[in-house]
Amino acid sequence: MTDKAPVEETFISHLIELRNRVMRAVIGVAVICAALMFFPGPTAIFNYVAAPMVNALPAGSSMIATGVISPFMVPMKVALVVSFIIALPWVFYQLWAFIAPGLYTHEKRLVLPLVVSSSLLFMAGVAFCYFFVFNRVFSFIGAIAPASIAVMPDIENYLDFVMSMCLAFGATFEVPVVVVILVRMGIVSIEKFKEVRRYAFVGAFVIAAIVTPPDAVSMLSLAIPMCLLFELGILIAPMFVKATQAPEEPA
Repeated sequence: MTDKAPVEETFISHLIELRNRVMRAVIGVAVICAALMFFPGPTAIFNYVAAPMVNALPAGSSMIATGVISPFMVPMKVALVVSFIIALPWVFYQLWAFIAPGLYTHEKRLVLPLVVSSSLLFMAGVAFCYFFVFNRVFSFIGAIAPASIAVMPDIENYLDFVMSMCLAFGATFEVPVVVVILVRMGIVSIEKFKEVRRYAFVGAFVIAAIVTPPDAVSMLSLAIPMCLLFELGILIAPMFVKATQAPEEPA
């Protein structure tokens, strides 16, 4: 009974620490969301997010809302998602602060750069999707739409599409981080990654075909960056391994 008590106390203390970190992350997102509610406001944020679709619509067309409360709820959801993206470094920092006490000094040198790079890569993926992919996808769809069809997208469907696409691009831009972690943990070697390079490229195109709309523009816009980021992960992984080795650890 006495042996189990310290284990239970340690487990409970970890749960309390996890709860505190989650609450701090949520509070950070809530603070940014509250600030965005006042400036620039949910409507302005939604108008900015919807701009690629609106600009690609035929003259005289506009987006519609089929739900009763959609004109209110959709801008609020967009503001919440934008708040989470802005607060992503704070959220990742809370994750790092939770696991940092259990790491060695040389391991901590790896975690902090990964937290920063993960945040930047996810934001880069979302920005790439918004500024590059959306304009081309919506223009392509508008160009091939029959003249007999009135293009008036529903704002809820548009939000679902935007969120899924941004999530897909943000997640796939984490490829270098995944490669670095697998190499550093010794699960996959650099040589093995180089051997399976061709299969990784094929997998990138398969994933792009699954998560993007059925057009070549979207697929290539996701598959090509994934291949380049895979190569980037292979390039920088040895540097991370060397920088985070313990003094007595062999190369």
